Amino acid sequence: MSDDKTDQNTFVGHLTELRSRLIKSFIYLFIFFLLSYYFSENIYNFLVEPYANAVKNDLENRRLIFTALHETFITYLKVAFFAAIFISSPILLTQIYKFIAPALYKNEKKALLPYLILTPVLFLLGGMLVYYLIMPLAIKFFLSFETTAGMNSLPIQLEAKVNEYLSLIMRLIFAFGISFQLPVVLSLLARIGFVTSDYLKKRRKYVIVIIFAVAAILTPPDPITQIGLGIPLLILYELSILSVKIIEKKKINA
Repeated sequence: MSDDKTDQNTFVGHLTELRSRLIKSFIYLFIFFLLSYYFSENIYNFLVEPYANAVKNDLENRRLIFTALHETFITYLKVAFFAAIFISSPILLTQIYKFIAPALYKNEKKALLPYLILTPVLFLLGGMLVYYLIMPLAIKFFLSFETTAGMNSLPIQLEAKVNEYLSLIMRLIFAFGISFQLPVVLSLLARIGFVTSDYLKKRRKYVIVIIFAVAAILTPPDPITQIGLGIPLLILYELSILSVKIIEKKKINA
């Protein structure tokens, strides 16, 4: 009877701590959202910069338009929420770590800590790849389909909507950032014995197909963004195999 009561108290204690961690996480997210909304115009200018740089030498008078009264306001809200999640993600990961840390042994805590650092770093690398390489190339690719006016035809010219452009770049940053967590996921699966380096090698040809299928789903229907996501993921997969090998060697020597 006392054991049941102890288990119940432990379960209630875990739920209480989980609620506390979630409340703290939402408070941090809300604070960063308010700060991000205050600086939403600066964040907007930062996100629009790839488009501005891609068309700065264009003879056309480029601009971003909105077609609904509330569109700009909603766009600023989206930008603020995007920035809040991006900035607060290390704090959210820390809260998750603090919740599960008491149940881990000392060596398990040490093993998990590098992943806690690596996760936001890989997310940031994915976002930087989108911002500095993929988006400029994709914008120039799409602009190449514009046409000038002919004798019996009207010109085809881009009039980009601000909401659609920002939704695209934010979606790509999240897609690349999450996809770049592949080494973290595979390394954690290797630590619990779910996958091995030999298993990953044998499934390589299937993984290539899956990676490009996922890239086709997560990105617009153009070859630049799809290849831009697929190739880095293949490189990360090969690096994951190496990291799994290292983990296996450490297990053997332990």
